[in-house]
Amino acid sequence: MRNEQTIMHAPVPASQPAFKGITRPVLVSAVLFMLVTGLAYPLATTGVANLLFPNQAQGSLIIKDGRAVGSRLIGQYFTKPEYFHSRPSVTSGTDPNDPSKTVDQPYNAALSAASNQGAISEKLLDAVAERAKAYREENGLAADAVVPVDAVTASGSGLDPDISVANARLQAPRVAKARGLSTEDVLSLVDQHTTGRQFGLLGDPRVNVLELNLALDAVAHSRRAAQ
Repeated sequence: MRNEQTIMHAPVPASQPAFKGITRPVLVSAVLFMLVTGLAYPLATTGVANLLFPNQAQGSLIIKDGRAVGSRLIGQYFTKPEYFHSRPSVTSGTDPNDPSKTVDQPYNAALSAASNQGAISEKLLDAVAERAKAYREENGLAADAVVPVDAVTASGSGLDPDISVANARLQAPRVAKARGLSTEDVLSLVDQHTTGRQFGLLGDPRVNVLELNLALDAVAHSRRAAQ
């Protein structure tokens, strides 16, 4: 005879919530990664940057008489004849008379932007022609004189701090006349504030407008002090 064996079935467990048992690990992981990527990593990179590149980490600020007057990385808008002028900027800002509208506000660092106009845009071509005419007139150039492209076009950010060497040299006679300096002296300052190609290969030689204008002010201050 063969003994009959009783087949025992394990009791079927009651249904459990789908997320039971993983809630705690998920929350712990979320908090951990938030602390690592949102706190520890930014603090570490900021600390290393301030240790190795303190000037750049602080915004490449230009200090004059103990206070920040600008950044080497963000251009400023100059219009007076005794200063070198930056390239055009198409940034805008809130209209103080109507907050729902915007108005032209060149070199507004809070709203970096380009014109988004293509090379065949009639509006862009008209603007370039108008800027070229104004540039020739303010710098005493002939009506058909060649104008550097950076003198009549805005940069992609609208905040370019530099101009080309050709642009600076064409503005030098106007600046020299307005300040009562010789053109040679002003051109010497341009040469002193010309930065070459990065690593000798990248980009073109350029002149930082704010630094050059501050140098001009320093020369004027020295002349007044000597009188």
